[in-house]
Amino acid sequence: MNYPEDRVLVCVVNRKRDFERLRDDHWYRIPYSKMPDGVQAEILAFFFSRAFAELNGAIHTYARITGTELAYRQWLLPAESAHIRAGEVYYRVAVAALERKHPPIANPGRRTLAFIRTTWERFAVARSLDDLYMS
Repeated sequence: MNYPEDRVLVCVVNRKRDFERLRDDHWYRIPYSKMPDGVQAEILAFFFSRAFAELNGAIHTYARITGTELAYRQWLLPAESAHIRAGEVYYRVAVAALERKHPPIANPGRRTLAFIRTTWERFAVARSLDDLYMS
């Protein structure tokens, strides 16, 4: 059950393999450097980039956070151990099963985003990214 005051963190999914990990293994990674004070949310929502063709440019899914831990990127993605950020610390955010957002939240203004913090109250009724921002 979601409550109006639940905190929602909108994140971008840029790679299909990241979405597959999210869908199948139920976790998402966030660089610690982007959120040194913690994730501070109950729900993650996912904005799909152009890598997703017909889903591009909208939030189609979300999931409740079930746990958070810190880990080096190379531990999370051992197949990418040569990556330039392999030694950096990330949050490994465990989530429940993905749920569909009906209707999806569109980005008609083509706003660039990395993360958006909002509430469930705003997220539940939003039709565009602009509806998520606190005024």
